[in-house]
Amino acid sequence: MQIHTGFGDKDLDLRKCNPLHLRAVLEDERFSKCQIVLLHASYPFSKEASYLASVYSQVYLDFGLAIPKLSVQGMISSLKELLELAPMNKVMFSTDGYAFPETYYLGARRARDVVYRVLSAACEDGDLSIQEAIGAVEDIFRRNAMHLYKLNVANGSVSQITTIVDNSLSLSYVEKDVLFVRIVWNDASGQHRCRVIPAGRFYDIARKKGVGLTFASMGMSSFTDGPADGTNLTGVGEMRLVPDMSTLLRLPWSRDEEMVLADMQIRPGVAWEYCPRNALRKVTKVLLDEFNVTMMAGFENEFYLRKKLVSGEKELWVPYDNTPYCSTTAFDGASSILQEVYSSLKAAEIVVEQLHAEAGKGQFEVALKYVLCTLAADQLIYAREIIKSVARKHGVMATFLPKPDLNDMGSGCHVHLSLWDNDQNVFMGSSESNFYGMSKVGEKFLAGVYYHLPSVLAFTAPHPNSYNRIQPNTWSGAYLCWGKENREAPLRTACPPGVPLDLVSNFEIKSFDACANPHLGLAAIVAAGIDGLRRGLKLPEPIGKMFLIVLSTMRFGTWRNS
Repeated sequence: MQIHTGFGDKDLDLRKCNPLHLRAVLEDERFSKCQIVLLHASYPFSKEASYLASVYSQVYLDFGLAIPKLSVQGMISSLKELLELAPMNKVMFSTDGYAFPETYYLGARRARDVVYRVLSAACEDGDLSIQEAIGAVEDIFRRNAMHLYKLNVANGSVSQITTIVDNSLSLSYVEKDVLFVRIVWNDASGQHRCRVIPAGRFYDIARKKGVGLTFASMGMSSFTDGPADGTNLTGVGEMRLVPDMSTLLRLPWSRDEEMVLADMQIRPGVAWEYCPRNALRKVTKVLLDEFNVTMMAGFENEFYLRKKLVSGEKELWVPYDNTPYCSTTAFDGASSILQEVYSSLKAAEIVVEQLHAEAGKGQFEVALKYVLCTLAADQLIYAREIIKSVARKHGVMATFLPKPDLNDMGSGCHVHLSLWDNDQNVFMGSSESNFYGMSKVGEKFLAGVYYHLPSVLAFTAPHPNSYNRIQPNTWSGAYLCWGKENREAPLRTACPPGVPLDLVSNFEIKSFDACANPHLGLAAIVAAGIDGLRRGLKLPEPIGKMFLIVLSTMRFGTWRNS
């Protein structure tokens, strides 16, 4: 029996459409063996429907009509609520299409996208394994309906279904939708690199077994495709790039391709010692195990847009515009590019907090919302890929080089960091106890970063060009100091809107740029902070405006002695 619950035509009374009104029927023994399907996700009563499916064996759920009728976020939140309590083998989907073929297509297309987003997030959070998510997809789109409605598909009337055989995924439909999968890694010099695998081979083999890569790949510099001197990484020896399927992304700018980040393993399940993603995971685990805190990170991406100018036989890349900081004219001129960048980031579930024109000629900034630092590093790689690719699509070039023009402003990748114990910001002090707005934990952590900052810079600003950017009076952190809301300092504690004026919620590292591998840069910061916590380090007094002239004697060469 199918029962219409939740929203629908205007003649219904929504107050009476809450599925909880069915409890008397569900508990009546006369109907105990009657299988009941609650339609339309019971929206806006999805939580109530999920509860009923969890406690009554005869209740099943169908989220047709809610998809595609609701907004994207509405569809996602409704499905999440259904899956919160309901067993996976009791949730199914029907398009609820009618009259026109397009309604069936739209429902099916939207459902695939929404289910992918919800289950991907569940994998990322650790609620499901990749294999469990794949099984859930087959339950929702096939097995549950076949079982409930006793459908006979032995004659092959249902074709091109995802099947799991011997724990390997066979996706007969993949090559029709996806041509290539890019397996991406970020080397020690901050270069984004990838191996491109035809989709069929990726899902049959490379998805689980990865692809081979020489040890030398992590020792390559930005100057040459060969290992740098002293790395001890040569062409002898091989590790494997193993895709992390929780990072799989359909490319917003090239819908027939996917991209996935990779872990580096020396053998199945064993991380290679030079794997950047594993390095960050290891130190964050130490931070959590020893001090019960995690670090959140939010990156600010500065970059230049360049347009091509052909003069005679010369091809030049010139500034996209010549407007000043936060110019409305600059934003208008680049709005079509920035709008697509924003939409693509949103499609990748990367949250943008703000974007604006920067002080350089043709320079812009895209600031991302803070998330768990391991996820922030992954998202930063994808954000750069999106910005560069969308710019290229519009016929311009995006460059993240710290100092592309010695006569103009540099581009940083400032990162805001905070410490959390579950949902409580423990970097921030309290009105009763704080050190310049920080908690004791916050001060010790920041003191560790301050003490080790010259060494940390080897990871956060690793290129000679990085130091063309880090100069006085450019808000890039040219001095060894820290300050509250001091943008000239490399370490700035920040008091954003909503935080009491005598407190700070996070600290910013200015001396971080796009030449850095973000996982290694954040790992170095966490390691330095852990040392500060272990040793109970103390910060010196903060530097304010009146002391900046004195700091001119404390630049790079004298940091170690200060």
